[in-house]
Amino acid sequence: MKRALVLVCLLVAGLAAPVATAAPAVDEQVLFKASRDPGYACFRIPAIVKTARGTLLAFAEGRVDNCGDTGDIDLVLKRSEDGGRTWSPMQVVNSGDGDTHGNPVPIVDRETGRIVLISTYNAGREDDKGCAIPCPRFPHQQHSDDDGRTWSAPRDIGAQVKRPEWTAWYASGPVHGIQLEKGPHAGRLVFGINAETARSTQSVENHAALIYSDDHGDSWRIGAQTDYPHSVPGTYTQKPQEISVAELADGSVYAAGREQGGTDVGNRTHAVSRDGGESFSTPFTTIPDLVTPIVQGAVLRLQRPGKPDRLLFSSPSDTDRRRWMMLRSSYDGGRTWENAEQGTRITADWSGYSDLVQISDSRSAAVEIGLMYEGGPVDARDEIRFARFGEDHLGWKNPAGPSTPDISRRHSDAIAVGSPSTVDGRFGMAVAPGGFLRVPYDQAQLPGAGDFTWTGWFRYGSSKADQVLTWLGGMGGTAPQLWLRAEPRLGRLIATMTTPAGTKSITTTSAYDDEQWHHVALRRTGDRLSLTVDGAEAAAGPASAGTISQTVSWQFVVGQRLDNTQRWQGAFDEIRFYRRSVSDAELTGIRAHNAAVPEGQVLRLPLDRVSRG
Repeated sequence: MKRALVLVCLLVAGLAAPVATAAPAVDEQVLFKASRDPGYACFRIPAIVKTARGTLLAFAEGRVDNCGDTGDIDLVLKRSEDGGRTWSPMQVVNSGDGDTHGNPVPIVDRETGRIVLISTYNAGREDDKGCAIPCPRFPHQQHSDDDGRTWSAPRDIGAQVKRPEWTAWYASGPVHGIQLEKGPHAGRLVFGINAETARSTQSVENHAALIYSDDHGDSWRIGAQTDYPHSVPGTYTQKPQEISVAELADGSVYAAGREQGGTDVGNRTHAVSRDGGESFSTPFTTIPDLVTPIVQGAVLRLQRPGKPDRLLFSSPSDTDRRRWMMLRSSYDGGRTWENAEQGTRITADWSGYSDLVQISDSRSAAVEIGLMYEGGPVDARDEIRFARFGEDHLGWKNPAGPSTPDISRRHSDAIAVGSPSTVDGRFGMAVAPGGFLRVPYDQAQLPGAGDFTWTGWFRYGSSKADQVLTWLGGMGGTAPQLWLRAEPRLGRLIATMTTPAGTKSITTTSAYDDEQWHHVALRRTGDRLSLTVDGAEAAAGPASAGTISQTVSWQFVVGQRLDNTQRWQGAFDEIRFYRRSVSDAELTGIRAHNAAVPEGQVLRLPLDRVSRG
């Protein structure tokens, strides 16, 4: 009887035992949120480091009145002693007391154990209109010698790290700084800043610089510096800002920046210093194929001796709006990066500023990473989140996916995103995307202010929804762009181009949604924009003057908008792009015989096959 009772108890205990489940690939929690952390209307601008004792310190701006960049702003902190699983209550590290104290840059000195915290001060304003030029902003420094529990009083370090003429603007980071580990400058502390000099009411000079200390933060020097003049108002020549730094495998300092309003293509820029941050060995250069909106981003080189090199970059990955937080990797010291199809998306929500930290020890077999970022289902400023995940979640040199060959001399094989299939085409086979086609960036594609021709075959008709044939350039109301869309509900095709001079559109009187093949050519010829369908001009009007390929990340997509909407519901065949206006006679040869017309051609996609890699 007793034995039977024991068996019953064991069976009951076994049935009651919890079923083991796999841990989530990403363990995420809300770290700062106004409804959870009283006294603040909003939290923004995350920065995170791991101390010499292994504690994670997560900093943010606690904005008292609203989410604006001005007003009463404190620097706040939460600590985690268990790798980001649990966090301490929030503490105020630096109180604004009506003014703006922000742009946190924490730096860990592993030789002394001290954590240095750089920030920037300016007078607060209740109207949230920001500083008028000139805007007096002053850098300050604090430190903690007890693992972030208590902090010294702030001291002004402007005399060391700010030139007298930098009165129009000054900003530290915001993101973690670094301590160099290699070469003759090992032990040096480094962080990035950007500043502006008001030369006149119509002229401002922008500066991006590295700041360094060789005495554990007791004193600082201005090191590498670049200067870019620009007009106000007007188009910035180049404006690197919000500088994030990482030490590369060879000991060089990689400086990554937000590019805003430059004439070069791309929203990200970078420079390299090979002398410990004292000068830039290579100037700031944009990264056109690292697609982001205009936003801050963070870089982190993983520390795992004996393994191949990997540099991480975190930022939203939508070309226009702040959403789709993603991690992308570089395996060659930041010279090239994974594209959006190869990176790892952390959230499909709105997202903004971010910072990265390696949680695991460099000797650990399994590498664990932390991402602190602004995010929310409604607005990127809803909350600040912390996500933990292993390096294996990111994959390794991920394939971009199926592709279809480009037979122009550029060989920019298009990535077929989604579930592409081949169908009978107008010439050979064609592609029904089941998604869309993304053409990898090539500088030769950029039409600038010159003539161009986009041409191809299309067939559709199963839906009256708006559907994009092609989208080139950026998005948004004023971003340079060119697109061609079918609007069968309105019975038309519409082509629109935006340049710095404005926006122009032309429309046809038919949508051609009869499930038959139609040939279309969109051309800019001088100051004229035209659509030719099946050999006849179907729409024409004035073109917008100037370039369609400057300032923002250049994207070349067939079959949807850049924000993953208005997907094409049909098939395409024989897509071509020229950096010139193809003549009517040449168009006839292309349409009637699929003739080879190589002059000025920078893309030709026959779409006869899709390679699965």
